[in-house]
Amino acid sequence: MKVPKVQCVCGFGCGSSLMLRMAIDDILRKLDIEADTFCGDVGTCLSNPCDVIFISKELSELIMDRAQVPVIIIENFMDSAEVEEKVKAYMDSLEA
Repeated sequence: MKVPKVQCVCGFGCGSSLMLRMAIDDILRKLDIEADTFCGDVGTCLSNPCDVIFISKELSELIMDRAQVPVIIIENFMDSAEVEEKVKAYMDSLEA
């Protein structure tokens, strides 16, 4: 299986997306899953090559109808259980 490219998106690509990226990196390490994670901003995220986008509900409405990859909505970036559940579900879908 190729290493998936995971984009974490927020408004400007340097605040909450970085916190989300660090949380996802921790989860991936815990699950012993390799992925290439990076941050992006909502204005340019659709032009960044990736396999999945993790984004807030509010910002997802700006890209959902134009995205060519799965868009995973995170209701609360600070809820580690939610983030882990959604990361694991996406990674499991790659194996199916």
